[in-house]
Amino acid sequence: MTAAIYYQADGYSTAGPALMGRNAAGESFLRGFLLHSRASRFTVYARDAATAAPFGEAVRVAGRTEPVEVIQPAMIASLQGAGTLYYPGSDIGLRARERSIVGERLWSICGVTHTTASKAASDGITDLATGATQPWDAVICTSRAVRANVDAVLGAEIERLNARLGATRYPLPQLPIIPLGIHTADFAVDREGDAARLAARAALGIDAGAVVVLYAGRLSFHAKANPAAMYQALEAAQARVPGRRVVLIECGWFANDGQRGAFDAAAQALCPSIAILRVDGRERAGRDHAWAAADVFCSLADNYQETFGLTPVEAMAAGLPVVATDWDGYRDTVRHGVDGFLVPTAAPMPGLAADLAARFALNLHSYDRYCAYGSAFVAVDIAAAAEAFAALFASPDLCRRMGAAGRARAVADYDWRVIIGRYEDLWDELAAIRGAGASGERPPAPWPARMDPFRSFESYPTKVLTPRSTVALTDPTADLAQARLARLEGLEVFAFAEAVLPARDELLALIGACAGGPRRVEQVIAVLPAVRAPWAVRTLAWLAKIGVVRIDPA
Repeated sequence: MTAAIYYQADGYSTAGPALMGRNAAGESFLRGFLLHSRASRFTVYARDAATAAPFGEAVRVAGRTEPVEVIQPAMIASLQGAGTLYYPGSDIGLRARERSIVGERLWSICGVTHTTASKAASDGITDLATGATQPWDAVICTSRAVRANVDAVLGAEIERLNARLGATRYPLPQLPIIPLGIHTADFAVDREGDAARLAARAALGIDAGAVVVLYAGRLSFHAKANPAAMYQALEAAQARVPGRRVVLIECGWFANDGQRGAFDAAAQALCPSIAILRVDGRERAGRDHAWAAADVFCSLADNYQETFGLTPVEAMAAGLPVVATDWDGYRDTVRHGVDGFLVPTAAPMPGLAADLAARFALNLHSYDRYCAYGSAFVAVDIAAAAEAFAALFASPDLCRRMGAAGRARAVADYDWRVIIGRYEDLWDELAAIRGAGASGERPPAPWPARMDPFRSFESYPTKVLTPRSTVALTDPTADLAQARLARLEGLEVFAFAEAVLPARDELLALIGACAGGPRRVEQVIAVLPAVRAPWAVRTLAWLAKIGVVRIDPA
């Protein structure tokens, strides 16, 4: 079992102006899916053919020759053939409501967590309790930490509903833990000799004998990782290895000059002995040089918007020992003492940040400020980080051993070749759940907030046209009625509805069936195939609107 890919360009591209982790993860996933999927054909669900075009190009670039099917919203029922719709986010509720229009069991929906701290993401999680998702759907949690976060938010919503409504039944989606993947070959560096390392250092202007620590990712103290702990730990570690020059490469990008200034001031105050080199992480050449030149990788993330964290896995694939915080998904990927070191973190006990939540909920704080204020109270053990750095700086052999262990782990557990297989196994499991126990169950009402207007506004008209109603031509004969139709149907006040009217031959057949009336609606619509009956009833209402037929008051 494979999946149709819900496609909008920004979910799978790093080419946009505001590069975020979800963009990088989505671009990497799509490439991995196209390279390693077991699919015999590819299906893309997109707003229109133009939106879907880059997907088709990506299939070609991946060297796949299987056919590509494009499904647009007007053809949504065709997703049944794919079996699963993959959506690049955790807020799958809207996709489930759209599915309810045509049938709950026609396909599964599979989402994935990125950040869960934003309003859209957290609202999407609570929506899982009351929306249209089903047990044959899934939201992939990329780490144990984010699964616990989802459980906490969803559990609190269920508790609220129990107290408010007495609700007890919640058909929740599956919440499997599957990590994000990477293309490990992209990060492979030959560390057997010094050639690649020395060439990269020469390109960056770094001494051959320096100890080089690499940080990669967005340079944001409020939304990614506050650099203060890293700066202080490096300063302390350098003092323990006299005679060795420490260079920190910050391979990333700043959102604005304010962020850059904050990093500059912190570095000057907290690590004056450390040489800092900045490389634009969005440019391939500089990024490759940074990975090759490094001896140690560091990421002391301390922010709640983080859920998995790709860069430590990328560092492992590059054969670098990792110094990372014991935080979110990092603790799943980095084995303390094996692939590197996990640095302890601490945060206040629950119940002490209701003011932060309230101000965010009331739009008094932006999402950025909410993340920033939350991270302000997350402490990283600077002494433990310094000890980890010092141990690695003092022992090239330890660096090599940890780097080799990390490389083997990345290839075995985090390459997309492995992860895509786990995704497709999950989609098989969802199909089995979807196919079980369908007989005898009462279908739910489709999307009440987008109800059939003839139902939701049933109280508006004087009478409701049904198969038991009576209609008659306003002209003596069908020929005169058809002539009236020809005169009137082209007027814009009537023609605007052309897209939702039946074909002309059906219109003429209905007019003919009204001749010699009055006739019961059920008699008139019998001239069309039974599958067209509902549309035939509403077409008679349109013919009455333009004056070709009248609805008998009786």
